[in-house]
Amino acid sequence: MDTLSFTALWSWLQGHLGCIQRVSTPEAVLFDDDDLHWYLGPLDGNEVVQVIRGKRLMGEIVVDPERVSYVQALGEESAGEYVFEAISETETERVAVYTFVLVHDLDAEGAPAHGSGIH
Repeated sequence: MDTLSFTALWSWLQGHLGCIQRVSTPEAVLFDDDDLHWYLGPLDGNEVVQVIRGKRLMGEIVVDPERVSYVQALGEESAGEYVFEAISETETERVAVYTFVLVHDLDAEGAPAHGSGIH
C-alpha cells in the first residue's frame, strides 16, 4: 500500500478529471455518468469536488485538506476501480474522510484499460 500527500493526489486528479468514477465521504457519494463532468477547485480556503450536468450543479463535496494526514493508494480493488483514501489520523482514531475511485492508477499515463474514463 503506497502513501502520498493530499497535495500530490489533488494536483494529479486535476489532470485526470475524466478518469474519476466516484468521490465519497462517510456521509455522501458522488457518482460519474456519461452526461456529467467533474470540477475540482478552491472554495473558501478548502477544496471542492463538484459533479455537473451542463451548467447545473448536481452534487458537491467540500474537502478540507487540513483534515488529511496522508493518502493511501489501495490499488485495484475490483476490475477497473483504483481506490485512493484520504486518511485523517489522530492518536485515537484513523478514518478515511474522503475516497476517490478512478479507472486507473497514478502511474498509468495512457488511456485506461478499463472503464469509461477519457483523458
